[in-house]
Amino acid sequence: MATALYDTLGQGYALRRRADPRVAARIHAALGGARSVLNVGAGTGSYEPADRRVVAAEPSAVMVAQRRAGSAPAVRAAAERLPFASAGFDAAMASLTLHHWSDWRTGLREMRRVARRVVVFTWDPWSDGFWLVQEYFPEIISFDRDAFPTIEGMAEVLGPLDVRPVPIPADCTDGFLAAYWRRPEAYLDPATRAAISGFARVPDVAPGLARLAADLADGAWAARWGHLLDLGEFDCGYRLVVAGDEG
Repeated sequence: MATALYDTLGQGYALRRRADPRVAARIHAALGGARSVLNVGAGTGSYEPADRRVVAAEPSAVMVAQRRAGSAPAVRAAAERLPFASAGFDAAMASLTLHHWSDWRTGLREMRRVARRVVVFTWDPWSDGFWLVQEYFPEIISFDRDAFPTIEGMAEVLGPLDVRPVPIPADCTDGFLAAYWRRPEAYLDPATRAAISGFARVPDVAPGLARLAADLADGAWAARWGHLLDLGEFDCGYRLVVAGDEG
């Protein structure tokens, strides 16, 4: 599923999906003292630490081709079948990718097999508060609740978890689903939506876009959500899930 989706969605992905340094700092802190890191579902390399030995595992050739020169070496491999020795890394990380795996339970078991510590940056679609999916694209919630693992489900695979909220900065530089929570007009841009996998699964985005455009034009959005414009960051449901030894 992930390979096919990103062979299409991944065109031009690197232009819109640039790691936000504040989110990156949280991910890197969660890696603890790990000196060797496997990035699973690595894509173009967002959030890979530059000060550690990193190997990337990514099944999509389109994504691998967009990795910057000098980035970590990439192996064409899916999360469910990692071609690495057990305990071969201090830590394994995964960023906004579990919902694209064919079997996230098997993928998490593989991460746990190859590394002492597992760090997953994910979204909890059961959380409240993100206006875009609440009011305009509830279809995304429907799809993502089928695709994203629950925190409880991840704990069943990984054992005890340290779950850390990741508030999203108002000027987030990464173009994932909730990155534009304080810039609603951005969702009207086709190029912005093209880099967000949630929109790719919505059969017809036109009705939601029409409602959003109308609400922005007549002030209805501001009446309901204008209080967000005073915030520098917002909890949209993103979480860091950490398991295992710090290393």
